Amino acid sequence: MIGAILLASRVMVAIAVRSLAGNPDDVTLPQYRTLVELTFGGPRRLADLAEALGVSPSTATRMCDRLVRKELVSRTRDELDRREVKLAITVLGRSVVSDVIERRRAEVRDLLQAIPVPLRRQLVSSLTLLATAAGEAPELHWGPGWY
Repeated sequence: MIGAILLASRVMVAIAVRSLAGNPDDVTLPQYRTLVELTFGGPRRLADLAEALGVSPSTATRMCDRLVRKELVSRTRDELDRREVKLAITVLGRSVVSDVIERRRAEVRDLLQAIPVPLRRQLVSSLTLLATAAGEAPELHWGPGWY
């Protein structure tokens, strides 16, 4: 049982990596996580973003510096408190997230075509049970394409 779950997780990680590989902006997996967090969680302060990603503020700063240079994230100063900087996804950043999600969905769709329909239902039930046991966030948190 453990072997099957580990094998399935390797397949899903491979799909995630391949979905990023087709992206012309050369976004890494950690950078993509940042873009997803800003896309579905909205603009936020660096400290809040670092906490959401589970990284140190200095790591988040370096990552956001790279994303700003790639024009995937923007920084703006708060009008009331000029010391506070908000990070937000740009139109180009949203496009990267949408493209990666679509590539991932297409590959998963193709993969599922090889599984008979009655077994797909069983697979969905089993994966939902696994995700619930792991305490994973409901799909609404991740937005379209993460199911």
